[in-house]
Amino acid sequence: MIYNIVIYFVLWGIAIASLFNEKVRKMWRGEREAFRILKQKVDPNAKYIWFHAASLGEFEQGRPLMERIRKDYPQYKILLTFYSPSGYEVRKNYEGADIICYMPVDTRLNAIRFLRLVRPVMAFFIKYEFWSNFLHILKHRNIPTYSVSSIFREDQVFFKWYGRNYAGVLKCFTRFFVQNEESKRLLEGIGITAVDVVGDTRFDRVLQIKEAAKQLPICEAFRTGVASSQSADVPHHDFKVFVAGSSWPPDENIFIPFFNEHKDWRLLIAPHVIAEEHLKLILSLIKGKKVVRYTQTTPEEAAEADVLIIDCFGLLSSMYNYGDVAYIGGGFGVGIHNTLEAAVWNMPVIFGPNNKKFQEAQGLLKSGGGFEINTYEDFSGLMSSLMNDETFLKQAGDKAGAFVAHLAGATDKVLASVKL
Repeated sequence: MIYNIVIYFVLWGIAIASLFNEKVRKMWRGEREAFRILKQKVDPNAKYIWFHAASLGEFEQGRPLMERIRKDYPQYKILLTFYSPSGYEVRKNYEGADIICYMPVDTRLNAIRFLRLVRPVMAFFIKYEFWSNFLHILKHRNIPTYSVSSIFREDQVFFKWYGRNYAGVLKCFTRFFVQNEESKRLLEGIGITAVDVVGDTRFDRVLQIKEAAKQLPICEAFRTGVASSQSADVPHHDFKVFVAGSSWPPDENIFIPFFNEHKDWRLLIAPHVIAEEHLKLILSLIKGKKVVRYTQTTPEEAAEADVLIIDCFGLLSSMYNYGDVAYIGGGFGVGIHNTLEAAVWNMPVIFGPNNKKFQEAQGLLKSGGGFEINTYEDFSGLMSSLMNDETFLKQAGDKAGAFVAHLAGATDKVLASVKL
């Protein structure tokens, strides 16, 4: 009862906020259009497997499963829903699903209407998705429902005395496929035993991304010091490259001054925010170096540059291929970004202190492939060691790559337990 009252307040809040915020407006319209899309596209004779992802990150975790099912079990169709515009707007044309729409707000009436239209044969909820009305009705209809790549912590409401009623929603799942033993222990502590520790499907996904990486002639020229169009007589230098991915100003205030003083390495920066104001701030920090922007340069010009700034989206995961050491931003703010996309390329990964809730970062630290820095002095000391000790550099990179490879395989473990 309390949950449904809260949900209706959320619904009203979204409606009001949509008058003033474009992102919320897209979500509001999308949720209302979901039923129209389903009426138009659902094939009444098809068997649908429903995947729900809150946003883009959860989609990437579910993607290896969707693509394996689509390849190995073509008799099923796939419905993909999102909660957030940041997921739907980017992936609404994804070819790996037959129908893509927003998930309607979790009212009881919406859940009944949605499930009557789709009639899924099973459902997968990715990571942190626990919508009570949808899950209770799925259970009532005996539709197998799985939580994939989920991870639990002791401070979550399910494990508090005041959250015991809401914890009942977890019993609607047929099985949990969790990332670690701690999650299994916590679930068993509240009476949930249908739990398998399979790891995180993101490890499978980054291996897929690596295999499908784009060739970037500008980045290739930046690393080698020669463009492919130039004469074979032009010497290849194979410069050492430091790659900074998803960087923020507190990160840039550390690594840019360091490389201002070290001319023998090249600097490849892909900032998290590519607004002109941020790019100008980056340019103001760089001293005495030739700088080019990806969208405004050529391979020939990039071959002569000291710093290459990626000022567009969609290249980050492929960009790491051209580096020797990676820095992942966000550790001096709300939290670090994706470390696995760098580690999969067998390179050491450096990040700031806000990494404690990121299991993959903790794993990289323990493996010897990841390094935490808190100050400029920390960074300077670590980079000096990596730059001056080729053996240390290679061993750290190999450990990072091995960490990813060792933890791949969650997709296979999930599919081995699911009856298709």
